[in-house]
Amino acid sequence: MKPLDLSIDKMTPMARNEEYRTRWTGDFWGDRIDACRSTMVPHMLDLLRDSEVSHCWANFLIASGREEGDHAGPPFHDGDFYKWLEAASALLGQFPDVEREKELDEIIGLIGEVQQPDGYIFTQYSIGKRKDPDKKPLDDELNFEVYNLGHLMTAGCVHFRATGKETLLNLGIRAASYLEKTFDERDKARTAICPSHYMGLADLYRATGDKRWLTLLEKLLDMRDYVPNGTDDNQDRIPLHEQREIIGHAVRATYLYAGVTDLLLERGRRDYLPVLEGVWNDLTGKKMYITGNCGALYDGVSPYGSEDYFSIQRTHQSFGRAYELPNLAGYNETCAAIGSYLWNGRMLQAFGDSRFADLMERTLYNGCLPGISLDGKKYFYTNSLRHREGYTLADSWKWSRHREPYISSFCCPPNLLRTMAETASWICASREKGLAFLFYGSAEIVRDDWGEGALFSMASRFPWDGEVVLTVKNPGKGEAYPLFFRIPEWAGEHRVELNGKPLDTASSDQGFLKWERVWQEGDVVKLNLTMPVRLFESHPLLEETRNHTALMRGPLVYCLEGNDLPEGAALGDVYLKADLPWKPVEGEIGGLPLIFLEGKGYLRTGRANEELYRPLGKPEYREIPVRLIPYFLWDNRSPADMSVWLPLKPE
Repeated sequence: MKPLDLSIDKMTPMARNEEYRTRWTGDFWGDRIDACRSTMVPHMLDLLRDSEVSHCWANFLIASGREEGDHAGPPFHDGDFYKWLEAASALLGQFPDVEREKELDEIIGLIGEVQQPDGYIFTQYSIGKRKDPDKKPLDDELNFEVYNLGHLMTAGCVHFRATGKETLLNLGIRAASYLEKTFDERDKARTAICPSHYMGLADLYRATGDKRWLTLLEKLLDMRDYVPNGTDDNQDRIPLHEQREIIGHAVRATYLYAGVTDLLLERGRRDYLPVLEGVWNDLTGKKMYITGNCGALYDGVSPYGSEDYFSIQRTHQSFGRAYELPNLAGYNETCAAIGSYLWNGRMLQAFGDSRFADLMERTLYNGCLPGISLDGKKYFYTNSLRHREGYTLADSWKWSRHREPYISSFCCPPNLLRTMAETASWICASREKGLAFLFYGSAEIVRDDWGEGALFSMASRFPWDGEVVLTVKNPGKGEAYPLFFRIPEWAGEHRVELNGKPLDTASSDQGFLKWERVWQEGDVVKLNLTMPVRLFESHPLLEETRNHTALMRGPLVYCLEGNDLPEGAALGDVYLKADLPWKPVEGEIGGLPLIFLEGKGYLRTGRANEELYRPLGKPEYREIPVRLIPYFLWDNRSPADMSVWLPLKPE
């Protein structure tokens, strides 16, 4: 993506509408949200409650005193449960359900039983203190206590907006009060890992209007500049204000910079502008996959490094060096893609530039959605861009290259569910006293803050088709106001009509087309975005994909899966030509309608030798039909090889 040049003068803030007055009504996202409501959320609750699979729910029961036993599972299991609770709350706000609301009330009651009088809550601590009376909160600054508290705060805000109830919100406020008191008394510079509490505090401020939480967020971020003996893994080896490269653990980094952007957005802290500009440009220009995924390495070495061998630092689930983006071994934790999505959403709100929405869209479809199967019951932790069945080294990799029914580190699945459940909140945002449309699909938008309540409906088969039809059901205000439409960077051309007549008078600003008028009931705006098939190549320093190409159509990255090759053809022997046409063809996988890309490939023959190096022979090829599928759909059929990047046939 093009580099950013940030300044306070370029900030055009936009605010998301009241989140649960927008909802998907059909087509792609309507189908995904229906699956989320009917299958994904209830199925995940069953997993978390099944002590034979996960000890998450059991930990709360034991910590509350309702049951006896020991803590089991990772320390961040509490946060996993809060993320699930956020997803369920978000859906409840869009689709009221009396039984689900009652179920959530009971769950919130149990969480309240576990919380200490001072607001601290951590099931591992509550259970462990019974055996060790000397155990103290935050004994290990690098444990996940504060991470869990942050997700509790955000879940409380979402539940409050969805239901109007303050039960879970109050638990989040008490947790924030505990942090406020603790860091005032102990003044710890190193605050936590995976700092979700930065975003949580900003969410609390927006939900309550209480500036205490912004003040605490500001203090915690400023304190990072004084961390003693910090690590690149935690982004605190050098002061935050000096950071210009994105390094270390990818989830921790993206959560950190999301919190920094929250502070910029709410307090105008312009001293953080060089930080955000530097790390964003480093991510998008040198360390991001074409899918929007990030965090290429399971284990790496700090890019800052050291001349002293013994002080070189290990980094984990991390960014590598510039252009270090392996495909077969690519790590790409699903949570890292979600962290980038959350961060760019805040950058979009702060600066109003469509590039951030473009990156959100790319990451959502190609970085986040692959994390769950079509049936909603299996999950990816990592997301490589190439897979080879039977590859012997895969046995030693930490996580499976196929989706699994349960992952012992269960942070990604509920994180993805809350992200999916809240996609409707990004359909549009307030901008210049008007409305900016950000994500496209079939949806309903209500603006209660416009007096009578404006109502818009959107119809689109997006992402398979670029036609978007917006109908003004009730304009609300009886005065002129602007509507903005994002023109994505992938759009070949765009055409716009108002009530059947071409609209040529729109102004363009930061990637949006703008029309201002007195809107009338029944007005219809039709936006048509062409979706050419685009072939990409990588930077020359990205050595693994030299002389390869990857294909995109609209916001979707495509891949070749072995299921779609002729019998006996090995994916590793398939080559493409840069100048051959590709035909979009309708089809389905697992009941989901989609667009395949069909074209020609070239199968190299007579290369069965598996030696590491061998004499160069004259290659021979035969033409074969090739069909590509959207990357997020791979591994939903029988196990097979897969690759996003495909070699170009030598001429």
